[in-house]
Amino acid sequence: MNGNKNRFIEHFLKSLFNSSGKSIRKVIQVIFRQYLHFNPVAASYLFGCGGQGKGVVVDPLESDIDFYIEQATAAGMKITHVFDTHLHADHISGGRKLAEKTGAEYVLHRSAETNFSFMGVDDGDEIIAGNVVIRVLHTPGHTPEHISLLVTDRSRGEKPWFVLTGHTLMVGDVGRTELASDIERGASDLFDSLEKFLIMDDYVEIYPGAFSGSVCGRALSGKPASSIGFERQFNKGLQIRDKTDFVTFMTRDVPPKPENFDAIRRANMGFEK
Repeated sequence: MNGNKNRFIEHFLKSLFNSSGKSIRKVIQVIFRQYLHFNPVAASYLFGCGGQGKGVVVDPLESDIDFYIEQATAAGMKITHVFDTHLHADHISGGRKLAEKTGAEYVLHRSAETNFSFMGVDDGDEIIAGNVVIRVLHTPGHTPEHISLLVTDRSRGEKPWFVLTGHTLMVGDVGRTELASDIERGASDLFDSLEKFLIMDDYVEIYPGAFSGSVCGRALSGKPASSIGFERQFNKGLQIRDKTDFVTFMTRDVPPKPENFDAIRRANMGFEK
């Protein structure tokens, strides 16, 4: 048995190289990186198609622009798109500057109110990065322009693999709703947005934009990733299926607002800094 296994491995390795030892086959792979930040508490992402060298960055911090470029270069990828899931109110985004420095498209929901131009997307739009397909979901609630990104790796299959949820659905909680709108209107919108996650398969992985320590949620887990199935069972925000009850739930025990949140959001809109 072991002999057959060893011969299979030997044959597979030989199939990747010619007689001179040079690779004759480029293995196509999807690269995924999650970066956890602690001042402020936030998560950003780099992922894309390693085989075709196309990558995207999501929710980058201004302080780490060169870091994302270095990480993409080390992975053999050119950054083609930079997304912000929303106009942040707890930190200065590096999205525009990163896009300008790399020649990438800077992507926001089309409704985002800004003092600069960007690539506007809407619910259902798809962006292709090699074998990676990014489907845009408009998920207002935390902010009116909020989007989430449902990602499929076509080199593995046609079904979605994971979803980047920003500050909409997080691990253990859902995002607060009063930083960019009326709290009750935001909560009502968030209730509707959460339905887009509830119809997903249990195995779909969740990667949020914040974790424990962030003021953008009330009961955030220190674990910065989860799955639809686990959150469906244990996330209280997903278990309240009556909209009136949900709005009431969202107006209780609201955490303190981020310091200078209004000025930070306006800076990310391009109006001041």
